[in-house]
Amino acid sequence: MKNGYRHLIIDADDTLWENNVYFEQAFQRFAAFLNHSALDMPTVRRRLDEIEHVNRVRHGYGARQFGRNMQECFAALCERSWTDADLETVMDIALDIMAQPLVMIDGVQQTLAYLQPRYHLTLFTKGDPAEQRGKVRASGLEDFFEEVVVVKEKDESAYHALLERRGARKEESWMVGNSPKSDINPPLAIGMNAAYIPHPRNWHLEEEPLIPGKGKLLELSAFTELRRHF
Repeated sequence: MKNGYRHLIIDADDTLWENNVYFEQAFQRFAAFLNHSALDMPTVRRRLDEIEHVNRVRHGYGARQFGRNMQECFAALCERSWTDADLETVMDIALDIMAQPLVMIDGVQQTLAYLQPRYHLTLFTKGDPAEQRGKVRASGLEDFFEEVVVVKEKDESAYHALLERRGARKEESWMVGNSPKSDINPPLAIGMNAAYIPHPRNWHLEEEPLIPGKGKLLELSAFTELRRHF
């Protein structure tokens, strides 16, 4: 344990393994299936973004939820009479995301092996619980963590609840992740510390400016750099 810190809380998707790239590929397949005569791909993406922004409160996150959003988008934009079979095809495109190989980000396993004896490690992610826990099991990383916690949203109240659950003091705790919206700004706002590791293909709806808070902010270029600071 260095510098009096005890708890490292670590994000999963696009922090430990690749994730958003598969959603991007699914969207490209969806746009090709829609094959709109007038709307280009960025315009279709903006319409889907609007639907996702509204529905994530109700549906949450994950491949199935993404499929429901694409179905709604397809029904709204399709230039012909669509059928149930069309909507099934759209959902199949989304569900194929879960069939993709789990690709670990470089150096994750070695870095977790270094951190585990020194800190209390918690995996903290949002999304569909069954889907997320399935990815954790497939990753082979589960034993590095004292607990895996899956929540609907990672906001300030979720971080307060996590600290209470783990018996952790905010000033002794760091959140590690790639998303300013979910991993960095909320913990900083409540007085936790945060290590920001940007991902080159982060989900754009998770992007927002970094907002200074009560806690310390560390900006890193790779997960392996955690060894230099902890």
